[in-house]
Amino acid sequence: MNGTMDAGVRSPRGGLYFESFVVGHVFNHALTRTVTQMDNMLFSNMTLNPQPLHIDAHFCATETEWGKPLVNSIFTLGLMIGISVAETTNGTTIGNLGMTDVRFPAPVFEGDSIRCTTEIMNKRESKSRPDAGIVEFKHRAYKQDGTLVAECTRQAFMKKRDA
Repeated sequence: MNGTMDAGVRSPRGGLYFESFVVGHVFNHALTRTVTQMDNMLFSNMTLNPQPLHIDAHFCATETEWGKPLVNSIFTLGLMIGISVAETTNGTTIGNLGMTDVRFPAPVFEGDSIRCTTEIMNKRESKSRPDAGIVEFKHRAYKQDGTLVAECTRQAFMKKRDA
């Protein structure tokens, strides 16, 4: 763990307020998740993504280098950020401001177990709202063998403790 966290005050839902985030701190999130075929199929179909690379096992076996369906990368992105919420922003986020530098350096397949880290990259007071600040997170996701499978930088508009 880098930096010193002000862990004394959390939202009743568990998230940290703006003041509690320390630049340089790295969360090694306790939650992990094994990705299933149903996750991939449901997500791809719910988002109207007909890409056979995600939903057609025969296509993947006969026409791709992978030989099996890839997990939809947007699912992986959402899972990575979702895993972070309980320990960082649950109940304290006003809203996401954006995500940049999104990368998927290695594939995720059915049966892979995902673990995540979040590093606090930067924070600043809001210029327009005295009751809030902006925190920049660097999320990273790894599969069971330690391979980095996803990362992104996210900016979130966060409540202040005394607001």
